[in-house]
Amino acid sequence: MTLQTRRTRAFTPMAEHARPTALRRKAETMAKLCRGLSDPSRLSILEALRSGALAVGEIVALTGLAQSNVSNHLGCLYDCGLVRREQEGRFVRYSLSDPRVEMLLRLSEELLADRARGVIACTQIGGEEEPC
Repeated sequence: MTLQTRRTRAFTPMAEHARPTALRRKAETMAKLCRGLSDPSRLSILEALRSGALAVGEIVALTGLAQSNVSNHLGCLYDCGLVRREQEGRFVRYSLSDPRVEMLLRLSEELLADRARGVIACTQIGGEEEPC
């Protein structure tokens, strides 16, 4: 076996797929973030929080979601690091954890304004059973 043959065997596609690449790990993490944002209830909550910190009852009033639903989704958003919570007396107030969350929502709105027709027509992504 020549040196060239050994080098070729060491870098076969099969070997590359045996362990996740940095690109694949990054894509998996990004997909997890997208799944966190893919729920309409969570997006409604994030939209409500764009105006500032709110208590659960205020979020319920703004979104029309049930209190238990809001609490569950806030737990998810908190665990993902997208919102923070702060105790104020008997209430916990939630807010966006980072200005980039608001920027992401704004950029999503802008992109959707330009590409809404394609997003609505897309059949590859998106039923209730399969979030993007």
